[in-house]
Amino acid sequence: MTAPEIFDRAARRTRRDRAASDFAAHDFIRATMLDGIAERLDSVKRSFTDVLDLGSFDGSFAAPAGARIARLDAGFRFARQSGGVQGDEDRLPFADHSFDLIVSAGVLDQVNDVPGALTLIRRALRPDGLFLGAFLGAGSLSTLRAAFRSAEADRPTARFHPQIDVRSAGDLLMRAGFALPVADAEPLRVRYGNAGRLFDDLRGMAATNLLIDRQPLGAVTVARTAAAFAELADPDGRIAERFEIIFLTGWAPSPDQPKPARRGSGTASLAATLRPPG
Repeated sequence: MTAPEIFDRAARRTRRDRAASDFAAHDFIRATMLDGIAERLDSVKRSFTDVLDLGSFDGSFAAPAGARIARLDAGFRFARQSGGVQGDEDRLPFADHSFDLIVSAGVLDQVNDVPGALTLIRRALRPDGLFLGAFLGAGSLSTLRAAFRSAEADRPTARFHPQIDVRSAGDLLMRAGFALPVADAEPLRVRYGNAGRLFDDLRGMAATNLLIDRQPLGAVTVARTAAAFAELADPDGRIAERFEIIFLTGWAPSPDQPKPARRGSGTASLAATLRPPG
């Protein structure tokens, strides 16, 4: 079954191209994701030789020492800046078993077929290869969502992408065939002086609305949203926005990996354990 197309692929490429020239001024969320990926990678006591940076942006992810790295981005300008190829995460151009490490920071929440993309990632990994991913998940932009609900109370419009929560993320890893799957979430809170700066950051990180059935933002809606956003300010005039970062860890299956204990293989009886002494 083909996954439904909810995101506009052409618009995504265009907006990533527009963001490429000034991305460094708005890359704080991806930088946080890469820090989290680096921490997880540091805990893995093995070497990697062939790495894929999936959703490379400006190529700021640094491969482990001595490893070869390939990069892919949906935007032509990001792909060119990072020395990679242009392509979509759910339509990978790489052969099976090409890499022993794949990282992806900041793009899986904009992919039409996330289960398909994860399956392709797992297939592109060699046995016992590692996938480390991060993306914005459920709970992100809660303040801006509230402002839009207030501004468009009489005529609600789809302004935000569907979001994946941490439990669903873990289920997706299992569905894609990863071994030892782990999904966890870390919140990032950023304080803004006004909605305009938040809008600038979202545009600068290519994170604006890409829904196929999106409606244009009119001047009246923007003004109402900015006013509603300002009403949520702290006493010092700052507004806190939340970004929920979901981290994924999964391994391509291998016979050498530890296996969960076979059901019924325990040697102690629960009844015996609970039986009172005497």
